[in-house]
Amino acid sequence: MTPIRILPPEIARQIAAGEVVSRPLDAVRELLDNALDAGATRIEVELTAGGLGQVTVRDNGAGIPAAQVQLAPLRHATSKLESVERVTTLGFRGEALWAMSQAGRLTLTTRPAAQLGAAQLTAHGDEVAVSRVSAAAGTSVTVAQLFAHQPARLRTQAAPAAEGREVTALLSRYVLHRPGLHWRLTLDAELRLQHAPADTRGAVGSVYGPLSSNRVLKVDTPLVSGVLSRPELTRPRRDRMHFSVNGRPVQVPPELEKAVIDGYAELLPAGQAPLCVLDLHLPPEDVNPNVHPAKAQVAIADLPAVAERLRLAVQSALASQPLAGQVPALRAPAEPLALAGQMPPPGSFPVLRPLGVHAELYLLAEACGPPGERGDLWIIDVHAAHERVLYERFAALLEQAQPLELSQPELLHLTPGQLARLDERGAGLRAWGLDIEAFGAGLARLRSLPAAFAALKVPRLHELIVETVLGESPDPRRELIGRLACAPALRAGHVTLERGERVLAELAACTQPWACPHGRPTVLRLSERDLAHSFGRRGPREVARGRDLRDERVQVGDGMSVSIESE
Repeated sequence: MTPIRILPPEIARQIAAGEVVSRPLDAVRELLDNALDAGATRIEVELTAGGLGQVTVRDNGAGIPAAQVQLAPLRHATSKLESVERVTTLGFRGEALWAMSQAGRLTLTTRPAAQLGAAQLTAHGDEVAVSRVSAAAGTSVTVAQLFAHQPARLRTQAAPAAEGREVTALLSRYVLHRPGLHWRLTLDAELRLQHAPADTRGAVGSVYGPLSSNRVLKVDTPLVSGVLSRPELTRPRRDRMHFSVNGRPVQVPPELEKAVIDGYAELLPAGQAPLCVLDLHLPPEDVNPNVHPAKAQVAIADLPAVAERLRLAVQSALASQPLAGQVPALRAPAEPLALAGQMPPPGSFPVLRPLGVHAELYLLAEACGPPGERGDLWIIDVHAAHERVLYERFAALLEQAQPLELSQPELLHLTPGQLARLDERGAGLRAWGLDIEAFGAGLARLRSLPAAFAALKVPRLHELIVETVLGESPDPRRELIGRLACAPALRAGHVTLERGERVLAELAACTQPWACPHGRPTVLRLSERDLAHSFGRRGPREVARGRDLRDERVQVGDGMSVSIESE
């Protein structure tokens, strides 16, 4: 066995530097953090050969005074950290510039606005030189020939195109969370990303395009600010769920991603995730950013409480918005006419006047609200709307009703998976009145159930309840109420105008009237203006009078004529 020995200083430095800068992406991240900590409002990033040739980050921040530039590339030299218990800046370790000088050739040019002349520092390994130059206020840092003297590390680097994609994704996250700044990214002299100061919605447009930016809603509470996508803008992956904690873009714990998705509840189809850009505002002492080498993750104190507050904030933001979906494209006999319904402004459910029933399922209604909404055609899926009404009714009853003890407990067969979930969820189920007792040999006894459900006329009610609450759904309570609301809801063939009016009145009183418990829309809207335009007309409430109209008399036979107005 090789004896224990102290590593030579140069090897120890290479190992330590590799923990901070293991790829060009790490250098870009560290330099962006320095620029933001310096108060920059304009940041430009340039890469050649995926960053292995050169990485340059320029900013117009505060700059470093000439007398302190010599200290910048020293290990653990920093102007930011006062206490590890309360980190208020993005950078705090004082290792970034030192690690870059160990991994490549560092050139730093900096000038505070009030200083005459700039200082330029060059560093490579232990060699450091400072000179005076002329430069604009701010800081420019270039790292060239990354890992050129470390062949083993250089061989393991990603292809330049792959590293360029990663840097683009990184800068996109910074743009989303710092939308009020100028950003510019150039890869091999080709402009890849550019953003002018805007709000978060504008940043979404810069990164994901106008189609996405037009479908986001604002959220602003003491805990969280940012935007959430409307329920129709979803993805099967969570790659567009972006979070920052106190201004630091991070990969948050899965509990916070789940809290956002739970906030959508049934507005979000199963297996889908929204687009969101959310900035969490937490006391610095409750956040530990020193848990990941790349500072890509943070530890948060009392995470369950933060997750619950986030869920409620998302739920409240969505509840304050009218979320009626768009009417599908309609087609005229000759050519397609895409009729996209305009969304009503934020507010409560609109006042609607029922007109009739189509296909014994859909209620047609006319909006009776302000001029911007009056006359719009609304289509209500009465089954989905009735499901929503019953869902909220059952949920309220479940909070109030006492459990009902069964006079004769029912014996049920459970699968091994159901038995495992019973052991995991038993206490929670009993809290809302459902007592299922393991009986051994794959059996269980249903001893009590919520009184709100006992009188429902649902086939195999007890089996349905047990099967649902011990199923794979992460929220058995919501899943159960949703399934129980579906059975008695009005179905196609049973919808009349009178019944539809009653359901519509009850839907308008719901706290979340825009989707059924399974995530399907309850209403669609077609604006009067779009309908008129699709027929080649101006909006009927905007038709000009006088000179734009002429009275024509048309002969219809037998000496009779009728008068018509034409445009």
